[in-house]
Amino acid sequence: MTEPAARRDELAAALDAVRARIARAREGAGRDDDPRLVVVTKLFPASDVDLLAGLGVTDIGENRDQEAAAKCAEVRDRDRLTVHFIGQLQSNKAASVARYADVVQSVDRAKVARALARGAEAARRVLDVTLQVSLDEAEGRGGVAPAGVPALAELVAGEPTLRLRGLMAVAPLGADPRPAFDRLLAVSRALRADHPDAGWVSAGMSGDLEAAVASGATHLRVGSAILGTRQPHR
Repeated sequence: MTEPAARRDELAAALDAVRARIARAREGAGRDDDPRLVVVTKLFPASDVDLLAGLGVTDIGENRDQEAAAKCAEVRDRDRLTVHFIGQLQSNKAASVARYADVVQSVDRAKVARALARGAEAARRVLDVTLQVSLDEAEGRGGVAPAGVPALAELVAGEPTLRLRGLMAVAPLGADPRPAFDRLLAVSRALRADHPDAGWVSAGMSGDLEAAVASGATHLRVGSAILGTRQPHR
């Protein structure tokens, strides 16, 4: 097991490297705004989350309900963190996710949206929501087709316990991510015509964050470039 001080130094160096990549991408794109970094902590322990919080990380991403619920209960600095649920969400897990997540980025079906709204109401919470858009219509990866975004957006916007914030997407496998992210930005512009406050665009991961920044992403979901790809720490 890595000692806490050594692990902190490892995470700090990786964070600095990722932040430098984002800064260079922003400069290259001529952007003045700073995309929000969501550090994806799935498969890594609460101790890593605590170290990240100490290094200034404010947003973490999780994609497995059981793991995320336990981790959020264990993290020391939970009140300082915004927890994003980014995995495919099943309606039977929605009530559980609504109890600990602050943002759910992966709403892609009416059934899930309604279940999440009921869960948030039961937990007496209001959740920020982004709609996951499919950029390749690949089965098993989740996401609503771009043509289905307006109807799903209306449903989410009509739920008192959900706040429609924008869109999320994953780049198609094996393809240049830039055209896909540009399509996502076009869908976002259309969405904002009807929902001006839904300006979030969550796109980009460890391998394609530069393309996401160039395409105007407001949120970046980065995991392995910060936490590593070896076996999770226990």
